[in-house]
Amino acid sequence: MADARDRYLRQQIELGGAEVVTSRLTFPLPDREPGPVKAAARSDWKKGAPPIPADGLVVEPPSALLDTAGLTQLLTLDDVAGRIRGTFCCGLCPARTHAVPGEGDPNARLVLVGEGPGATEDETGRPFVGAAGRLLDSILGAVELLRTDVFITNVVKCRPPQNRKPLPDEIASCMPYLHRQLAIITPKVILALGGTAVEALLQKKQSLGQFRGLVHHYGDIPVVATYHPAALLRNPNWKKPAWDDVRIARQLLDR
Repeated sequence: MADARDRYLRQQIELGGAEVVTSRLTFPLPDREPGPVKAAARSDWKKGAPPIPADGLVVEPPSALLDTAGLTQLLTLDDVAGRIRGTFCCGLCPARTHAVPGEGDPNARLVLVGEGPGATEDETGRPFVGAAGRLLDSILGAVELLRTDVFITNVVKCRPPQNRKPLPDEIASCMPYLHRQLAIITPKVILALGGTAVEALLQKKQSLGQFRGLVHHYGDIPVVATYHPAALLRNPNWKKPAWDDVRIARQLLDR
């Protein structure tokens, strides 16, 4: 019981809320009535979850783009990863230590799409393994998902210098790989982490606030937009709305 309690509390520390003092450590918990701390039930993430919102934008995956790039011949995620690692498609590639194609379950029901690799990701060749990745793991755990249950990738597969936002031509060069990955996985839901990811997926430039609070569609696949975990580390006030976004995506998985 103690291990389950501590695991739950450690997940919740990343999600904001009021503090509760245990005999060992102090953790923040979601707002609730005072009472004894108990081990989390498996449905705890559903308590106070927002309803699934209305539909937003609908875009069709650009199949012609994949044909032009010759990516329709790549039948597995490993095939796509091999092409990414063996190809220089834009100006980011020559400076990389490792390309970061993505990782996770090839049959994932949920795909998470971020902006691009950071320094730790460039060193390891794995997505979301720094501080933002640890936060993302906690958020997934709080909705009963493991990293191995999902597929995690980025819009661009090589690190932009100084972690700057990818340039339009860099995004355009790399997006066919993401489109092919999504075509192979055919997930039930896409969670877009940050404005760059949702703009690239939905082919529209507007603020993240305008994308949030709606369920968009990439073909038949619902797309939920939320803050990038790195942004949550810089601004903890965004953790609560991000938690609501994640719970919307999680509800869509159960539909």
